[in-house]
Amino acid sequence: MLRTLKVVNFAVVERAEIELGAGFTAFTGETGAGKSILLEALGFLLGARGSSSWLRAGAASLEVEGVFDAADLPADLRERFGVSGGTFAARRELDAGGRTRAMIRSQSAPLSALVQLGDAFADFHGQHESRDLLKPGVQLELLDRFGGLDAEREALARAHALWAGLRARLEASSMSEEERRRRVELLRFQLEEIDAAKPRLGEEEEIDEALPRLRNAERLRAFADSAYGQLYAEEDAALSRLMRAERALGELARIDPSAGRLQGELEAARLSVEAVAHEVGDYRDRATADPAALDALLARQEALSRLKKRHGPTLADVLAARARLADELDGLENADARLEETKRELEAAQAALSKLCDEVHDKRRKAAKKLDAAALKELKVLGLPHSSFSCAVELEEGEWTRTGADAVSFLLAANPGEPPRPIKAVASGGELSRVMLALKTVFAKADRTPLLVFDEVDSGVGGEVARAVGERLAALGRGRQILCVTHLAQVACLAHAHYHVAKEIAGGRTRVRVERLDGERRLEAVALMLGGRAATPASRKHAQELLENTPA
Repeated sequence: MLRTLKVVNFAVVERAEIELGAGFTAFTGETGAGKSILLEALGFLLGARGSSSWLRAGAASLEVEGVFDAADLPADLRERFGVSGGTFAARRELDAGGRTRAMIRSQSAPLSALVQLGDAFADFHGQHESRDLLKPGVQLELLDRFGGLDAEREALARAHALWAGLRARLEASSMSEEERRRRVELLRFQLEEIDAAKPRLGEEEEIDEALPRLRNAERLRAFADSAYGQLYAEEDAALSRLMRAERALGELARIDPSAGRLQGELEAARLSVEAVAHEVGDYRDRATADPAALDALLARQEALSRLKKRHGPTLADVLAARARLADELDGLENADARLEETKRELEAAQAALSKLCDEVHDKRRKAAKKLDAAALKELKVLGLPHSSFSCAVELEEGEWTRTGADAVSFLLAANPGEPPRPIKAVASGGELSRVMLALKTVFAKADRTPLLVFDEVDSGVGGEVARAVGERLAALGRGRQILCVTHLAQVACLAHAHYHVAKEIAGGRTRVRVERLDGERRLEAVALMLGGRAATPASRKHAQELLENTPA
């Protein structure tokens, strides 16, 4: 769960800090007040591309920080950044030059780490885009979850890995001697290059941490020397003054024993300051310019950069590439002895994979029919009564992958007489958001995403449909965290928490104010949403009726 979101100098938001809880949270306010900017800032924190145009006028940089539950961070990142129970903070900054910096637990982190967090933690649905559910691979995965086909997916992955490995070994065996020789030489060269460098995970972060100290060694030594002098070495330094004060309190305690406590506390403080002074002195002695060490670190950074250019964007990709290269080299060097055996094994593996793909295809078609009925029911409730939805499952013979041989596509015909087409191609902004909400409701038990973000999912609806949208969001919020920008009182009144976003002018500058609404203030805000420019007795009564059904 996202516990806190802090946004600084992001567009018109000078500074906003929001405490969030579980369930459905609604953001309301006039058009242009900055509601969607908050969601955009969250997207930036979780890896979306940044733009220097977001920078508030006159600011040197912008910052977005979130405090998350530790369990939301993927396991490999938890281990990498030392995140254990409780919460952790992630931060991302952007300056006027378009440069960004990412941090996890105050440690420098690659942007890919925030992207990985975002992919695992949040799913965004706006009027103009809906990221994950529009990807064919995600549609296939969700259909399998809906159909309870996790075991089948694992079996497919194992069968495909066996088949692909045998096919690669057979292809290696069919190379000409000259081709094989050249390939072996290339593989050995690439492996030797990686092995000579000996890359290890986390090394880049260590370099990023050490480089500033080496580059600024003289300045660091000067600062440490100044601090040491103020604490210890210079005439009338802090420790000398503390010792004189301690002696004076000792004399005081001889006359008045009740002052003995003060002398003891001052002695403890002096000992702490003395320990700090010694550490500062040690730091000063270590902070010496070392051009050779700096050159070595820069050379190491360049060597790792060359490896990443050849084998992948991260060191993890480089290490994975090394494993693949080693396997291929082993197969090439031992190809002849395994040729006949490999042919027999490949034939059996291909037959088993093909049979498994056919079996899973039939199960997917059955699951797709159930999904069609469930999605269509939700769409009618959400104000698309004439739409038709279908999940197309097509078996592509011989096109085997680790998920089988099926191509899955969610199709929609938004109006009568129109042929079904992929949802992204036929749905308008508001329709698309409602389609996403309908599918999210259907997939609620199968989808593991902890946070769903909706930007004006209720666009173009009203009345009973708006109420239905709010009920769906509240229902989704019982199992995860929901953030939604809305203009409709029927939706906002069903939220577990309600925030109002407004612009105000102070000191000749526009800024955004975000405040949580409870009690009478929430009643007044909902009444204003119902009444237009001003709340009326009738709108207040209507608001009271709506809020009586707000979930606890």
